[in-house]
Amino acid sequence: MKNFVKKNILKLKPSATLVINEKSKELIEKGEKVYKFGFGQSPFPVPESIVSALKTNAKKKDYLAMQGLPELREAISKYLNKRTGNNFLKDDILITPGSKEAMFLMHIAFKGEIILPAPSWVSYAPQANIAENKVHWLQTSRKNNWFPTSGDLEKKIKSIGKKNIILILNSPNNPSGTTCNNLKDLAKVAKKYKITILSDEIYTDLKFDNSYESISKYYPDGTFITSGLSKWCGAGGWRLGFIAIPKKLNKFLENLKTLASESFSTVSSPIQYAAVEAYSGNYDDYKLNTTKILFSVGNYAYKKLRSNKVLINPPQGGFYLMPEFTNKKYKNSSELCKVILNQTGVAVLPGSEFGFSSKKMIVRLSYTDFDGENFLNNFLKTNKLDDATIEKHAPNVAEGIKKLSKWSKI
Repeated sequence: MKNFVKKNILKLKPSATLVINEKSKELIEKGEKVYKFGFGQSPFPVPESIVSALKTNAKKKDYLAMQGLPELREAISKYLNKRTGNNFLKDDILITPGSKEAMFLMHIAFKGEIILPAPSWVSYAPQANIAENKVHWLQTSRKNNWFPTSGDLEKKIKSIGKKNIILILNSPNNPSGTTCNNLKDLAKVAKKYKITILSDEIYTDLKFDNSYESISKYYPDGTFITSGLSKWCGAGGWRLGFIAIPKKLNKFLENLKTLASESFSTVSSPIQYAAVEAYSGNYDDYKLNTTKILFSVGNYAYKKLRSNKVLINPPQGGFYLMPEFTNKKYKNSSELCKVILNQTGVAVLPGSEFGFSSKKMIVRLSYTDFDGENFLNNFLKTNKLDDATIEKHAPNVAEGIKKLSKWSKI
């Protein structure tokens, strides 16, 4: 039988985050104890009023406008403008089934090359490869919070030459859990060389200092923004995302709309109506309380795990830590993760999946393996987030970190 799959598709493998989630489920079903630190999913319930909006609109069965429900696009534009200082209109927004799909459409439409800071989320590079856009990795350092310096970015742009370029930035970052402290400097370089930035802001509502900082503030005419409901709203399975395109790049948005019309047609109608409530309602208290819990659990894990044998930056937003085991020597970081899973039951992802050399003993750890609804309800009653509370309401995190810390010192 002839092989009728394209060569660039044959080189792909399933997303590492989804694979580790399935592997963890399999082991748990076999009766094994697994600490699910490999999959970054919000543990918290979707706010009840948003769930109620979904129930109210469950009978909405007709196709909506391909670009998305106008009321939703209007709500998102106001939401973004309030946080970024930009002037997006509803016509600048495309609603997609998750922000992942928005980025995928961007790659398919774009003709050029992609700069990815290492580390970057696992799906950026595969999506670029599917679209046959060359990826250029830009190495970063722990010293600069795992983000590129403006000087390093400028050197990389010069080495690529005069081509269409998109730089993808994600702050707070998946996998490091750190935030970018030099957005203004990076924007200055991007503007100087007229490259485009995709600002993946899926975690920006989960910054632990409760500020919303977007690089689009410094480079509004050249920045795309993607985000959605999966992280701050706890609605990953609802698959509701968007991409916002500045007015000067309107022609690019028109091409994305064409691709959308030929692929997913439109996003689920009830979900879009419910999302209007998510983006127009006031959920500041929900975000404040959930981020307080995330920070406390992340900081607990950070303090218990760091040592002279485990290098790690403190958590600044989102769900992740990125430890490096300096005293461990394995063939590669994938082997490291297999050993950790076999010997401790802790499931983590290898740093090589995020753009690091496979020789670096770096892993990504998600500290969301706890019952978020139970923890949130307790916090609202007691306002306690001490170690004893974390150990009671996030026992898998506490136990898994204890096992991993003990293993790291052997």
